[in-house]
Parts: sequence; C-alpha cells; structure tokens
Amino acid sequence: MSEVWNTKDGPRRVRRDPPTLEDAVLAARGLTDDVDSQVEIITSLMRVSAEAARTAVRKMAHRKEPDHVTIAGRGGASRAVVVERRPSRRVAMTPTAGAGYRGRE
Repeated sequence: MSEVWNTKDGPRRVRRDPPTLEDAVLAARGLTDDVDSQVEIITSLMRVSAEAARTAVRKMAHRKEPDHVTIAGRGGASRAVVVERRPSRRVAMTPTAGAGYRGRE
C-alpha cells in the first residue's frame, strides 16, 4: 500500500505495511510466556481464529531467539569512543578598581 502526499517539494509516497501475524506473535511473546495468553493476545490484535493463532505460536516457538545483540564496528572490530575536553577560549573578565568595583569594604 502506498499513499501520496503533496508537499512543497512535490508529491511524496508513503509506504504503509499492515502488521503481519508474525508481528503479533512476537508482540505476544514479549508480553507473556503462557501460550494460551499469547493466543488470546494474537486473536485480539489480528482478528484471526484461535487455531490459526495457536499454529503461528507453535511455528514461531521453534525459532531461536538471540540472547543478546552486539553491534560491531567496521570489519567486526570493536569501536572505541574517546571524549576529550577542550578548554574554553573565553577570556575571564576580572573587575578592576576603576570600573566601579568597590571590592569588600
């Protein structure tokens, strides 16, 4: 599906993909570990039969989920972040006696 918007730069198309049954299963798996609760969540989200939802849950249960996500740098090497503090270039203005500064009295 696509939708056309007229902008100041000309027409722009916006692609809209409706959610899939797989998306609903992943959402339900993120909310609960109970299969019956997952089926109930899926049927409320996608308006599919309970049997179709249960089949999708069983099919997705055999997929292996990664335990963690690693973001590697270029070439698989890890990246380092270096933070350096640069001194300010502003000149500190000190009050002088002739500029109306009285100091401590």
